[in-house]
Amino acid sequence: MEGNEISNLSLLFIIVFVFIPVSLSYWFSLDLSKTIIWSSIRGVAQLFIIGYVLTFLFDLPSWQGIGLWVTVMVIVAAINASRKGRNIPYVFPVVLMVISLTEVFILSLWLLFGYIPFSAEKVIPISGMVIGNSMIAIGLALERLQHQFSEEKGRILAALSLGATPNQASLQIIRKTLKAALIPNIDGLKTIGLVQLPGMMTGLILGGVSPLDAVRYQIVISLSIFVSVAVCAMMVTLLLYRFYFNDKMQLIDLNS
Repeated sequence: MEGNEISNLSLLFIIVFVFIPVSLSYWFSLDLSKTIIWSSIRGVAQLFIIGYVLTFLFDLPSWQGIGLWVTVMVIVAAINASRKGRNIPYVFPVVLMVISLTEVFILSLWLLFGYIPFSAEKVIPISGMVIGNSMIAIGLALERLQHQFSEEKGRILAALSLGATPNQASLQIIRKTLKAALIPNIDGLKTIGLVQLPGMMTGLILGGVSPLDAVRYQIVISLSIFVSVAVCAMMVTLLLYRFYFNDKMQLIDLNS
């Protein structure tokens, strides 16, 4: 390893440590050894590939590189998140629309207030953080939404029979769904900088940026991520819970 650069040999030594959880999995008969090895190989390969892809994108005019890769990230995130609610009608187009609008909103704020320049090497990594966290929040919301409608079917039917509207009958489910999607990020904000130094801040400090400047950038990205997570979870939940009811305000069992 020369200077601050990490050589391929150094990476090889780090990868060897993957065999520790593989050995533990084998020892405790967890049946996860193949999954751990495959996930590690796949993750390393994907990172190397994305490194070459980003090198190519950074050489393109900014609007082309940003437009191309942000579009790819949004589509992949929408596909992955919508799998968590595959039984819900129109889940993919709704999720795709929500993630797209949220990314445009957040990116517009960054550019409007001059947080970052409109360059591929700045916009793409930060957009990836926002889109990735939005994808996770939507996935959590969809899983909880389906679970709650399945668990509380009897209560909803009773509420409807007593004259409640679908919105009134679903209010408790909506609240539980949103809490489940938002709590991980809320807890993360509570302990940010105390339990761990966030990835972007750590990267900037390792790159030679002063801690205070790194903190300013991290505040922007952390709050941007929280806003995007909250907006995505709320929009997806409020748009999709309606598909559990028909035009006659009757409950539809989408989970069967």
